[in-house]
Amino acid sequence: MAKVLPALIGLFVSFGWVGAIVSLPPLLRVTAAQASMQTQKLRIAVKDNLQPLGFRAADGSLQGFEIEIARRLARQLSHNPDALELIPVSNQNRLTAVLNGEADMAIARVTATEMRSRVVVFSVPYYLDGTALVTKDASLRRTWDAARRRIVVLNGSNTLAIVRDRLPQAQLVAVSSYQAAKQVLDQGQADAFAADASVLTGWVKEFPEYQVLSPLISIEPLAIVFPKGVAHDPLRRQVNQLIEQWHVEGWLEEQATQWGLPWQKQLQLEPNRNP
Repeated sequence: MAKVLPALIGLFVSFGWVGAIVSLPPLLRVTAAQASMQTQKLRIAVKDNLQPLGFRAADGSLQGFEIEIARRLARQLSHNPDALELIPVSNQNRLTAVLNGEADMAIARVTATEMRSRVVVFSVPYYLDGTALVTKDASLRRTWDAARRRIVVLNGSNTLAIVRDRLPQAQLVAVSSYQAAKQVLDQGQADAFAADASVLTGWVKEFPEYQVLSPLISIEPLAIVFPKGVAHDPLRRQVNQLIEQWHVEGWLEEQATQWGLPWQKQLQLEPNRNP
């Protein structure tokens, strides 16, 4: 665990987001924003269709790794587990829900990028996601075994450029949806599918004949989204303190493992090589 937290902080320092990891002095931890939350609900935008991060169980309740983070934030910020409103959002409106004031923050598999930081502010990362390959071909045991094989990617996704860069000799097959990707794989028209490791974790739970290959092709920090502005800084800093505390305690790793997400053993990048 000691190796992971410095790596998380280092990613933000490399983007110039040093201010995102500044902790509040003890005397400033009880703020007006926190006092307000003790009487008002904390509104958090989440995913409801992305297993195992945020999805609906058979009874309709929201579950998942990010849902647990949202619930613990509500408990520790307001001391009231009921002071929480979960707002399901699509990928298209994850940021706009925060920018338009519909949600106080978003925990919805948002990768912290320099481009996005121009319009919103990020917390320190709570998880390192990345691009991975999934396959049911038993001859593929490691990511690099697919270097010259046919790999399915979602059309218009960032994954396409990542795979081209890391596995330049692979033959890419672009499709429009996850359903189409599975169809191509099942018909033997491709050997592997490249997508977010967190998403592929849910994929193999639903389709156990598939396996996720290691190591990850890329690493992307997932962070909580806040609106810009000094009025939102106290809440963001309190959230940063809690995330850092959860990393040290091992709670985030424990939750990720519980939901089947890869942690340290797959958060290792191998050198870029062209077999």
